Amino acid sequence: MESTFSSPAEAALQRETDAAGLPTPLADLDRVYELERVVEFVRDLGCQRVALQFPDQLLGDAAVVAARLEETTGSKMFILGDTAYGSCCVDVLGAEQAGAQALVHFGPACLSPPARPLPVAFVLGQRSVALELCAKAFEAQNPDPTAPVVLLSEPACAHALEALATLLRPRYLDLLVSSPALPLPVGSLNPEPEPLERFGRRFPLAPGRRLEEYGAFYVGGSEGSPDPDLSRLLLGWAPGQPFSSCCPDTGRTQDEGARAGRLRACRRYLVERARDARVVGLLAGTLGVARHREALAHLRNLTQAAGKRSYVLALGRPTPPKLANFPEMDVFVLLACPLGALSPQPSGSFFRPVLTPCELEAACNPAWPPPGLAPHLTHYEDLLPGSPFHVSLPPPESELWDTPDVSLITGELRPPPTWKSSNDPGCSALTQRPQLELTESSPAASFLSSRSWQGLQPCLGQTPVTGAVSGRRGIAIAYEDEGSN
Repeated sequence: MESTFSSPAEAALQRETDAAGLPTPLADLDRVYELERVVEFVRDLGCQRVALQFPDQLLGDAAVVAARLEETTGSKMFILGDTAYGSCCVDVLGAEQAGAQALVHFGPACLSPPARPLPVAFVLGQRSVALELCAKAFEAQNPDPTAPVVLLSEPACAHALEALATLLRPRYLDLLVSSPALPLPVGSLNPEPEPLERFGRRFPLAPGRRLEEYGAFYVGGSEGSPDPDLSRLLLGWAPGQPFSSCCPDTGRTQDEGARAGRLRACRRYLVERARDARVVGLLAGTLGVARHREALAHLRNLTQAAGKRSYVLALGRPTPPKLANFPEMDVFVLLACPLGALSPQPSGSFFRPVLTPCELEAACNPAWPPPGLAPHLTHYEDLLPGSPFHVSLPPPESELWDTPDVSLITGELRPPPTWKSSNDPGCSALTQRPQLELTESSPAASFLSSRSWQGLQPCLGQTPVTGAVSGRRGIAIAYEDEGSN
């Protein structure tokens, strides 16, 4: 029997993958994977060992692409087909284990900066876009030619935005085209002035203009399937501006205003759940994105200041069976990239809500602006010092900590948090015994040892084989062999 947290090594070797998708025709391989640009990237760096990262749906082409690149460049290629967290993040740890000097990332990407300096090339793909249909859909959604609008797209459709803007510019005077925030080539100079960078995209705003002044037209996605990239844009976009999406294949448009309102209402509910929580589980959802250690320390200090107890859990990709082993947690906070934090929850759902760091910040920081005035930040880096959105915790003597607060879920008055500084001896993890011995005191470990069920254990080969026997009959309140009381 496989454990919830680990499985035998043989299981990983015998597991078969069936999500590789259909292979790409050989004639289209160079165009789809932009092999010419990848070859130029490898030759310019002079790399002898290169890691190729593929998502699950592109693994069917991995061997052919690696063979072609090895034949053309003469460098050794390593295929990274399994990531510990999300496939949209650069797997720096896997590349380092292979001794790679550079990495090529194929497929959708969150474009989050990696934790370690490593030359990275992104191949986002080139999905076909019906330009005429999208242009007509844009005109139908934006009848006013003077209204400011931003063209957005999923990463695979970014190649067609300039062509779409060319069709629209003769009529629309204030049209802004976004582009993926790809890393600049080594040795290149930053453009002056530097464009605004948000949501993994660059916006070449004119001097004196603000992104909050623009509506949005999004090209990408598919009908009926959730898109975490679109959810990130809907949550972070200015609430008063129109936002519409367009399917690149059919040109069918949809007003996303109602969906954005539902997403914001759901997030406000999660903020209330975080305010009611006394024990918070911090899920380490990434080890390859920059400043994740600093963000983890920030969240721990945040929960401590709000009088909550927090525990750090490193479980890889969170699943309902994994998190069900920690019933003492009131809420979980997933520290991951924006797409990983907003990815759809698996079937069966979680028995406790899973929040993003922004929702925990809004729940625990009394200086955070109220809903409607504070932006919903999808990247944890925006919460850290140095960001224009960072809001420092008020000092312990501030009146903000004593402001009465009533739960909108239970209707009860929340007690004011017991603010503890880092110098408070009660926060120390070491306690002194009378014999002057130091021992580690963990409330979580004490709680786990007192539980009658502590999780699934493999115990392979340790349990004797017995025949099947009939179990109890009846319901839990009165089994048949218990009699009547």
